[in-house]
Amino acid sequence: MEVFMKLLSIAVPCYNSEGYMERCIKTLLKGGDEVEILLINDGSTDGTAEIADSYQEKYPDIVRAIHQPNKGHGGAVNTGIENATGKFFKVVDSDDKINTKVYDQVLDVLRGFADDDGLDMLISNFVYDKEGVRRKKIMQYRSSIPRDRIFTWHEARRFKKGQYILMHSVIYRTEILRQCGLQLPEHTFYVDNLYVFQPMPYAKHMYYLDVNFYMYFIGRDDQSVNETVMISRLDQQTRVNRLMLS
Repeated sequence: MEVFMKLLSIAVPCYNSEGYMERCIKTLLKGGDEVEILLINDGSTDGTAEIADSYQEKYPDIVRAIHQPNKGHGGAVNTGIENATGKFFKVVDSDDKINTKVYDQVLDVLRGFADDDGLDMLISNFVYDKEGVRRKKIMQYRSSIPRDRIFTWHEARRFKKGQYILMHSVIYRTEILRQCGLQLPEHTFYVDNLYVFQPMPYAKHMYYLDVNFYMYFIGRDDQSVNETVMISRLDQQTRVNRLMLS
């Protein structure tokens, strides 16, 4: 069994994120000393590296700045997993944020399993924080899986159409990610599904906390989920789909 120094490691892939990464970091800092924030500067050419270093200097017991040549989102997540010292692991993109009002509830659940391997995956809701839209769409799972207790896949019901687990929904036990040999392809977008589904056969004990924890921002013109950008990257989506099938 691995020995971990922190309760939760949060990897934040950062590529030319100077305009918005601080908003993300400030929400993550609310977790205090139990949380490790890994700011992974993925070959940025703007002020991302300097911002990451400044937060490491100001919060040396919480923040670690890691600099690497550009490897894409998947490569940054791989680096986060390799460097994590937390019992549990989450990815938060630098243009997103977490809901600080429920942060303590999430950490409370993780604390309850810090001394054993009784929890493999914690699931929570995420919110589509779309720019200019007042009524936010929430992805929740209360109709499909038990709440507020450990459950197994045998207890899960069929998910409804349009109801799916994304990277934003999950916190994995770090050891699970390493045991399954997860290695996301570099320089490839849309690897989120691989991150979620490849470790799933190794996850035997799950817990669903019915809170809106992750705020998934949608609205930047250069964002990977922008329709025009997605069309230009259909080859990468196809590659990910083939990897999922295999």
